[in-house]
Amino acid sequence: MANRLPSVLKTSLIASIDIGTTSSRAILFNRKGQEVAKHQIEYSTTANTTADGETKIFSAEGITISANEDLEIEDDHDSRGPTLRFPNPGWVEVKPAHVLANGVQCLAACIITLEKINAERESKGEKPLKVTAIGIANMRETTIVWDKKTGRSLNYGIVWNDTRTADIVHKKKASVSAETLEKLRQKCGVPLSTYFSASKLRWLLDNDEDVKALYEKGELMFGTIDTWLIYHMTKEHAHVSDVTNASRTMFMDIQTFQYDDELLALWDIDSKKVTLPKIVSSAEHYGTFSVPEIDSLGFAGALSSTAIEKLNTLKGVPISGCLGDQSASLVGQLALKQGAAKCTYGTGCFLLYNTGKKTLVSTQGALTTVGFWFPALGESENYAHYALEGSIAVAGSVVQWLRDNLKLINAASDIGPLANQVPNSGGVVFVPAFSGLFAPYWDSEARGTILGLTQYTTASHIARAALEGVCYQARAILKAMASDAGADGDFLEQAEGTYEKAPLSLLAVDGGMSKSDEVMQIQADILGPCVTVRRSPNAEATALGAAIAAGLAEKDASKRLWDDLDDVVASIGGESQGDFKSKSIDTERRAHWTLWERAVERAKGWIQE
Repeated sequence: MANRLPSVLKTSLIASIDIGTTSSRAILFNRKGQEVAKHQIEYSTTANTTADGETKIFSAEGITISANEDLEIEDDHDSRGPTLRFPNPGWVEVKPAHVLANGVQCLAACIITLEKINAERESKGEKPLKVTAIGIANMRETTIVWDKKTGRSLNYGIVWNDTRTADIVHKKKASVSAETLEKLRQKCGVPLSTYFSASKLRWLLDNDEDVKALYEKGELMFGTIDTWLIYHMTKEHAHVSDVTNASRTMFMDIQTFQYDDELLALWDIDSKKVTLPKIVSSAEHYGTFSVPEIDSLGFAGALSSTAIEKLNTLKGVPISGCLGDQSASLVGQLALKQGAAKCTYGTGCFLLYNTGKKTLVSTQGALTTVGFWFPALGESENYAHYALEGSIAVAGSVVQWLRDNLKLINAASDIGPLANQVPNSGGVVFVPAFSGLFAPYWDSEARGTILGLTQYTTASHIARAALEGVCYQARAILKAMASDAGADGDFLEQAEGTYEKAPLSLLAVDGGMSKSDEVMQIQADILGPCVTVRRSPNAEATALGAAIAAGLAEKDASKRLWDDLDDVVASIGGESQGDFKSKSIDTERRAHWTLWERAVERAKGWIQE
């Protein structure tokens, strides 16, 4: 396509807004998947009072938020409050207006950078670059409700890893037969858990009088982060959710892509009283960009006149790509064919295994989810791609905990060198179940547990055990997925060269923890010789995935940035940033795995009365 690429597409850029759990970013990508401009904002999280009485809000990196001179944004965080807060044990909340503001602030900053780039290009006689579409990637399951008349959220949104609904889930499991729960799991692809949006909406209806009142009047709107953003960023106020996000609500039938009456009834949700978003594909025209009125949503002054001016240059640009963050990472890692797998180490850890057209329902604790759906492509590619998924609630957040709570390190990047000071964990096993255990264990009543401490134990042993705790959970998920895919026994326990038909030989990795050579070597050692761990060529695979979706939305192939999936791979594919192979001894690796499994059993059911 490169030789016949229309000139307008040669200068086309896709803007990607990526809303994560602890930060937001916007990135402008070209056809080669290269970053042209980027801006990121770490969320304010906790109010702290210094010795002189000054209150500051600290980001996830442990530093105060700095002013952005180009956007003329002042840091009046005292009046605004934190974006992310933890009001009670197990509770995690996000302020919806702040998330929206952060996303468009990042986008405005990218436009400022683009203007500087274009000024230089024009001085050389080159045509300016132009944003032609916008894609969105977002943390999934996070639940927001708002007033249909005003558009204002009624409270903080409940984040995906919040566990306040444990009692609701526990009672539901006790009151509904196992046969019915299994039937519904096969319909929606996921089990009963605090993880998904359904129990969060039920909690809001049971515990917030304002939410309940609007629900009874039929004026309540529901959505996940993608829905909230698209609703407020489109001129049409499009109320939609793409299939990858909708498949995480526990309300959608994964075969029909429609809300299901039985699933809604399980949670006593009346679809006539709450407006659910229309379920759409991952790549189509949702609406045209318009600067959101954030002042009216309760965040006055979030956008300066400069920011609004820059954002107005995007008026009319289509928002046409949307993927839940882990599906976006699957696409951005170019794991587009059946049998490909990726693992993202973010706040949590998420492993997806592309199963193509197959809606493989796991018997081993993995989830069935939608990977992506690009209907504008040709007949051989325009079907929904499904995936098996294993989710770990705590990954990068355990590093944050070691830094902020235990003060073992000053910066997240220090964790690898600290853990590498010792050859092993010295018998320490750390199960980081701060929010319960997700796949393949699914125990919301488990809690973080550190076992095997002796006087020999040092900070390095604890740091290494924490990293191993994340990597062992990734191994457990791979084992479960391999079994679902038909593997005979645990292929990861085989010695090198003895397993001829491994269901998976390459694990593509991205996310913050993947940047550490030490962490990735620990992961490779725990997985064993059958699997090579390969770091993604693009560190921003999630944002890139949303950009790819937006670039594949046009029905007219001549107007798409990429022809098809093969063209995406040919245009973007790059060199790996590092391969990691196991250096572990088979007998030691198996013994350590057995110890891990014993530790998990001790962590389970911790908060049961």
